[in-house]
Amino acid sequence: MDMGLKGKNVLVLASSKGLGKASAELYAKAGANVMITSRTEENLKKAAEDIKKHAEGKVTWKCCDVSNPAELESLIESTVQEFGGIDVLVNNAGGPPPGMFEELGDEEWEFAFQQNLMSVVRTVRLALPYLKESRGKIINITSISMKEPVDGLLLSNVFRMGTAGLAKTLSRELAQYGILVNSIGPGRIATERLVELDGKRAERLNTSPEEVRKETEAGIPLGRYGKPDEFASTVLFLGSSLNTYITGQMFLVDGGMSKAY
Repeated sequence: MDMGLKGKNVLVLASSKGLGKASAELYAKAGANVMITSRTEENLKKAAEDIKKHAEGKVTWKCCDVSNPAELESLIESTVQEFGGIDVLVNNAGGPPPGMFEELGDEEWEFAFQQNLMSVVRTVRLALPYLKESRGKIINITSISMKEPVDGLLLSNVFRMGTAGLAKTLSRELAQYGILVNSIGPGRIATERLVELDGKRAERLNTSPEEVRKETEAGIPLGRYGKPDEFASTVLFLGSSLNTYITGQMFLVDGGMSKAY
């Protein structure tokens, strides 16, 4: 199926691994020009090589710490210089540190604020002139926690909901320019981040990561963790020409795990 993405210009943040990389891969396969980013050059080079194997469009990369305003500004400038504009912006960032209220100090709160909320604010602000020109799309990768709090992930519960609130507001403010804005929250998707979280939970419960996964999967109606490309398919659809009227929505890709509406 033609997704209407051939020749479109897509920027995917935090995309050398996990959900960001999976999303970038699908856009590249669909014919889009894709800019991938990460803080680590080595990871980016490897990711670019992997994505290029099946890409129909151009794939390039640039190092960027999403919590650094100057690096975000440089990233947007490089993307526009490389491609000529931006049609789809996929906001993404590593998950904030896990922990409960009494375990977290100001340093962790400030880190999560900059990485998971202000990064989205700044990137949208910088990309907005180009998204207005293209009548583009903004997709925010958040977490299941934007609809249902997750035990032990206080910072995610707070800042993912903040990002979702930002996206809902932007969907109304930017509709006059034809820009569509949506948020997508993963449930238990099999990524390195999930391995880390399962390990942390296993330590707290004095059990094994395998037992944590088994117990968690028992609470997922589909009975398993999701695959990164299953999540990325929703990111692809929302940024494609097939989406012409969906905006301001919060989607969960979680195998039915969340009980929230």
